Amino acid sequence: MSAPGRERNISRAAPRHRSPWLAVREAGWKLAIYVLLLAGVVLFIAPWAWMVTASLQSIGDIFDWPPRWIPVNPTLNNYTRFLETANLGRLFLNSGFCAVSVTFLQLFFNSLAAYAFAKRQFPGRDFIFLLMLSTFMIPGQVTQIPAYLVLMHMPLFGGNDLLGQGGHGWLDSYWGLIVPGAVSTYGIFLLRQYMRSIPDELLAAARIDGASEFRIYGQVVLPLSMPALAAMGIFTFTYVWNDFFWSLIIISSPQLRTLPLGLALFVVKHRTVWDLVMAGSVVATLPVLALFLLFQRHFVRGIALSGIK
Repeated sequence: MSAPGRERNISRAAPRHRSPWLAVREAGWKLAIYVLLLAGVVLFIAPWAWMVTASLQSIGDIFDWPPRWIPVNPTLNNYTRFLETANLGRLFLNSGFCAVSVTFLQLFFNSLAAYAFAKRQFPGRDFIFLLMLSTFMIPGQVTQIPAYLVLMHMPLFGGNDLLGQGGHGWLDSYWGLIVPGAVSTYGIFLLRQYMRSIPDELLAAARIDGASEFRIYGQVVLPLSMPALAAMGIFTFTYVWNDFFWSLIIISSPQLRTLPLGLALFVVKHRTVWDLVMAGSVVATLPVLALFLLFQRHFVRGIALSGIK
């Protein structure tokens, strides 16, 4: 090849220099994105940070203006007084039992349904899945009254006869708090999206080795779906732990009240004791915060790989 030809090839292969204006524009967009993200972080964290700060102050310092983000004389007296509240341990026990039970039930039933929708072939699969997704358009409040009536007329429970008459059924019981939340359309959708990314060759190899469907589900699919399961578990536990409205509807016995319901009644009873209310609110968020920090890596990975961004 002649020298001019080699020079032309070299000039074609040489990288083009980026325009300075293009680099400035990209830097400006990145700066704007980071500013918006920082504003969002402040917007979401500031109320919780002020709640923690207020829980360490006396009632006289909480409402100072401008607010004090760093307590001048921090004290743990608010937590001590709140932890002395009657039946507080029972409230934590009820919330913990319901949240853990619903979480485990959803992990099992949702993953089982998601496996069927993602990896099994049966007539009407896609239509049933779309029909299930259509329930997203129904507000949860609309289903509260039908669910209440179903629980009230549950046969052979709570003094009811075989026809579901004469008693209160599953109202005012752990059954009513746990069973209605045992399955979640959102959880099925999230897990199904993740399981679709599992190679079918792995399942085919397991079938060739003689593995049953339940063995494939338990020993192949579930271990590979741990990030999505962790994400769904955190979502479920957080929702059930913080649920107030459903507990308010069906629970009337003091010994069955959950922590959000007990904390709301504590606010009603102690209207002006905001220092104790702030301390109680911080204590109520600690289990959820600890759970998120413990499974944060799996949570982020599960959301990123499930197609929900």
